[in-house]
Amino acid sequence: MLNKVFLIGRLTRDPEIRFLPSGSQVTSFTIAVNRPYRVNNEWKEETYFFDIESFGMLAERLGKQLNKGTQILIEGQLRQDRWETASGEKRTKIKVVADRVNIISGKPQEKPVEKEEEPELDITTEPEDFSSDEDVPF
Repeated sequence: MLNKVFLIGRLTRDPEIRFLPSGSQVTSFTIAVNRPYRVNNEWKEETYFFDIESFGMLAERLGKQLNKGTQILIEGQLRQDRWETASGEKRTKIKVVADRVNIISGKPQEKPVEKEEEPELDITTEPEDFSSDEDVPF
């Protein structure tokens, strides 16, 4: 059986971080994915929302790097959670469990981060001559 999902979307809110009893981190977030389509030569757009979960080292990295508005590419699998409410009703929810996540861009209106100036190299001194073998111990 094959269970593989690829999605590109933007985070709708900052990630939620929690920890399992084992101490492993779980990072959860929701992404919005737009689907453009045409009706009678007029373009329209639908938005779908997907809940994403990541575990372990990936969850730790995502919890630090992601925030609302970040555009990401997710490779993962579908998982169906099942539970019963207090009144006895059966419920299900489909989530995506992320295996890999690539950050495509930051927030849409985010100002570019100014690059720090690199220190200038001191090239006023003469380079040392290493052509002599006199100091070689063998």
